[in-house]
Amino acid sequence: MLKAYINCKIYTGEEVLTNKSVIVDSEKIVDISNAIPENVQIIDLKGNSIAPGLIDIQLNGGYYRYFSETPNMETLAEMEKASCDYATPYFLATLISSPEKVIFEAIEAIKSYKTANPNFLGMHLEGPFLNAQKRGAHHPAIVRLPTDRELKNIIEKGSPVIKVITTAPEIFTDYQLDMLLDSDIIISAGHSTMTYEQAQYYFGKGINLVTHLFNAMTQFGHREPGMVGAVFENENVHAPVIVDGGHINYATLRIARRLKGEKLFLISDSSFLGRKKTRFDWEGFNISMEGGFYRDRFDNLAGAAISMPEAIRNTFHHLGATQQEAIEMATSRAARAIGIENKIGFIKKGYPSASLILFDDDFEEVRLLKHDFS
Repeated sequence: MLKAYINCKIYTGEEVLTNKSVIVDSEKIVDISNAIPENVQIIDLKGNSIAPGLIDIQLNGGYYRYFSETPNMETLAEMEKASCDYATPYFLATLISSPEKVIFEAIEAIKSYKTANPNFLGMHLEGPFLNAQKRGAHHPAIVRLPTDRELKNIIEKGSPVIKVITTAPEIFTDYQLDMLLDSDIIISAGHSTMTYEQAQYYFGKGINLVTHLFNAMTQFGHREPGMVGAVFENENVHAPVIVDGGHINYATLRIARRLKGEKLFLISDSSFLGRKKTRFDWEGFNISMEGGFYRDRFDNLAGAAISMPEAIRNTFHHLGATQQEAIEMATSRAARAIGIENKIGFIKKGYPSASLILFDDDFEEVRLLKHDFS
């Protein structure tokens, strides 16, 4: 039976509609219309708002499980449960720098999970080919230079499911970088010491995504613009940010918002979405929750603790963004950044209906619509 969501503001990912209804069946959006068809179930949303399901392209774990520690289907299921509890039905499971064997274990787990759950987005491989000088919390013994053999194996085995790979382009040979550029895997430049000039060169070769802007990269200065300066100057480069008040100062984020416009979007980079785990010790990777942030024993930030609804709320309250912009930074902009805007990220005819979210004007309540009206 069709349902009609009425009496709501509709954030489509491109505009805000009022005085219209969203008509859905169990799988897809059938129409957005002024008229309500006969023989439909009418659901009054009482002035609240709806939007596409949130998208997080960098999620490390959920509740008590961490994907890099246990890269299996059970962990992915726990991550999906946590994500849906936080109105984020779409995410990339992120594997940080790991031994080659673990990378392939993760790839197989992702393949199996995606077979059982076709709407699952896949994997973000963050490392292991990072610049050791900007490794952050990644284990120094595991971060490494790429070899032709390992890179070829990762591309061949992982291309169907690895959506994004974070790398430091400056440590690659031209041949190795071309291997990645010619694959179906999106390169995200990060954990890098690239100069402004190097970044301009690699952006010119076709890299148009970076990993957590400002964090683990060369900063903007008046004599050396750094990688950040190159990101600001290139309109084609998509830039995700962690808006938790700790990874980046809110004033800095307000400047980035003005400079990057529609290419700025949100990620969580959450280690354990839901904050249920406050201490974690795994193969020398020791983190604990301090003041709302995960830190390692060297006091490095080790992933975030924020959820996507919190990121939206902080963006709205601290960055001067409108409600529409805050929502789009977690939906349509993220979808465009990884080339899936023709599938998700919008409220349009033919797009998924089961992933719609419901929220209030202040983003205090953000949840999947199906949790209220299944």
